[in-house]
Amino acid sequence: MNSRDQILAAVKANQPELTLLPQLDSFFQGQETALIEKFTQVLTGIGGKVTVVADTTEIISLLKANYSLDQIRVISPLSTMQEIAINAIDNRHPHELQNVELAILPAHFAVAENGACWLSEAMLLDRVLPFITQHLILIVNKIDILPTMHHAYEKIGNEHYGYGTFIAGPSKTADIEQSLVLGAHGARSLWVFLI
Repeated sequence: MNSRDQILAAVKANQPELTLLPQLDSFFQGQETALIEKFTQVLTGIGGKVTVVADTTEIISLLKANYSLDQIRVISPLSTMQEIAINAIDNRHPHELQNVELAILPAHFAVAENGACWLSEAMLLDRVLPFITQHLILIVNKIDILPTMHHAYEKIGNEHYGYGTFIAGPSKTADIEQSLVLGAHGARSLWVFLI
């Protein structure tokens, strides 16, 4: 027996006992408010903003108060946002989206443990839209907040989509000198409205 075989035999003989994986059914489970609080805490911690609202008219009021909507280009596929946004773009020329200041998009669901929101191509006018806009607004039903990514992958595991993405917080990057830059690779800000 050569030294390689001796080493492999020693490793094989000294394996730890097998243990069962933990049950995740009760992990992060709780009342809806606990998930909202956890999602809000995590997303706020990574630079996003969360606001619980009653309906889309409240969202429109908040956006009017925080943005000069008549002076910027606002895009949304949502018919409820047509008072402040356009919903038609030319998908053949994504470069025409370069001057989008505000994109308002619906998300399928959110994840409490990491503050991520799941969007698929069914929710987008163009795949590049959430990344090319200066400011991103996501709208999620508050009953669609999942506890963990395990729950998220269970939910999307059997779905059929050509493109999907998790978005958590505004775009950011940092260098070795610890300079944090927001908006380097995507939206400079993310505001999630929970309805």
